[in-house]
Amino acid sequence: MHLRAQALILGVRQHGEHGAIVRALTHEAGMIAGYVRGGRSRTIRPVLQPANLVTGEWRARTEEQLAGLTVELVHSRAPLYTEPLAAAALEWVTALTAVALPESQPYPRLYAALDGMIGAIEAAPAARGWAVALVRYEDLLLAELGYGLDEPPAILGDSGWPDILAGLALTGGEIEAHLLTDRRAEALAARARLVDRLKRAVA
Repeated sequence: MHLRAQALILGVRQHGEHGAIVRALTHEAGMIAGYVRGGRSRTIRPVLQPANLVTGEWRARTEEQLAGLTVELVHSRAPLYTEPLAAAALEWVTALTAVALPESQPYPRLYAALDGMIGAIEAAPAARGWAVALVRYEDLLLAELGYGLDEPPAILGDSGWPDILAGLALTGGEIEAHLLTDRRAEALAARARLVDRLKRAVA
């Protein structure tokens, strides 16, 4: 197994004294895990921040073996983590994607949507500019995994906060019911923090 591709970092878990197991989303191959040697070092750790865009190279002798992964930073999202709302949004969408998607199955529409969602967080001067993209991403994720809503949230680019929060309530209920069950439910804490911050920001 050998793959070189651009990828969005989704999650990092320390492994051993110095390494890290990284989950990243690629356009062609879906979510792939890999072991990064020295992933906890001062040099590599900032590269592995969730939402960063990297070029990854995965190598394994067999399909079943955890691949070794090397990464090169393409675009850092570190500045966004200085903003509490943006940081909460990045924490949630990357955690959701990491735990909800099966490995090695391509979801090109989700890759494009997640990339666009993160780009919206970068570009928007205020949270309302990306909150609509968040609702749409959650809705698309549900649909791609076979849990499409009978009546998707009617969210438009100029939607106000009441509609946005109603949309988040709708997608959130479906995510909790279908995607983040059992041990994966821990990720819902990140969503609760985000929604709470949004509600306080617009109160």
